[in-house]
Amino acid sequence: MEYRQLGNSGLRVSTITLGTMGFGGTGWASPVGTIDVEGARKQIGLARDAGVNLIDTADVYSNGLSEEIVGQALGSDREDVLLATKVRMPMGEGPNDAGLSRHHILRGVEASLRRLGTDYIDLYQVHEWDGQTPLEETLSALDSLVQSGKVRYIGASNYAAWHLMKALGVSERNGYQRFVSQQIYYSLQARDAETELVPVSIDQGLGILVWSPIAGGLLSGKYRQGVEAPAGSRHLSDWSEPPVHDEDKLYNTIETLVEIGSDHGVSAAQVALAYTMAKPAVTSLIVGARTEEQLRDNLASAELTLTPDEIARLDAVSSEPLRYPYWHQANTSSDRLSAADLSLIGPHLS
Repeated sequence: MEYRQLGNSGLRVSTITLGTMGFGGTGWASPVGTIDVEGARKQIGLARDAGVNLIDTADVYSNGLSEEIVGQALGSDREDVLLATKVRMPMGEGPNDAGLSRHHILRGVEASLRRLGTDYIDLYQVHEWDGQTPLEETLSALDSLVQSGKVRYIGASNYAAWHLMKALGVSERNGYQRFVSQQIYYSLQARDAETELVPVSIDQGLGILVWSPIAGGLLSGKYRQGVEAPAGSRHLSDWSEPPVHDEDKLYNTIETLVEIGSDHGVSAAQVALAYTMAKPAVTSLIVGARTEEQLRDNLASAELTLTPDEIARLDAVSSEPLRYPYWHQANTSSDRLSAADLSLIGPHLS
């Protein structure tokens, strides 16, 4: 297992993170998994044996049950791993039971600490943008948690690039703790993040934690054009994250993954994970699994290295056109582009 610095922080994180949305698996999370405490212990054991040192959860996963199961499954081993959780989503019916107000953040962190059975959180992430709460309020609350020792580092999730830049500017102006990472959706199924989120991470020194790097199973190889998906499969039917806008491109991408996987003697899922793991600014891929077999397969991707030709093939089959102003910059200003600019524009230059 490789360990990478989380952005500009001194924290070293395994390139695979254990995701826990399927722990508990009640309500809307039930299609992801229904893993109990004993199942969680087994998954955590498998992950730790493979070198994983970060476990990611959120207060909203099964309305807190995921955090409770993580805490119970870890027990006295808590000090041996890094814990990441999130705050923002509704945790009740009241008018202040959601968002990124100081009120909700401080209530949220105390509840998460209690459920996790710990007195500190290694990485506390805002789960979504809150456009109605001043960033000064949100970031000052997060800063106070770091100063108190209840939180070690802070991160964002599902922010737009301008949200991130505004937040980083507010932190710098006020001397608040700065986001060290962003957690985003990024995969061969949809490379939208490369337009602005990857460049801003390179430019501002943010680590990237990737959620759903095999697109919730779409890139696993079990979804093939003209082939009926296995029983219990949820994509392209009743589960809309991530949305699929171009099925033909998706199926072409899957076929390429299967071909490359066959060459290496590994699954398409491992190839998809190794591809995203090799991308600029990516620190770690968050993988969850409904079964131990799936988890073992995902963990094995940490040992797979793709050749430049294989990455180029996957780049080509999943490519997206440059949007404005980037195609204009490629045409007129390619002589003075930064590393962040080139992460997007570089492959389009002749």
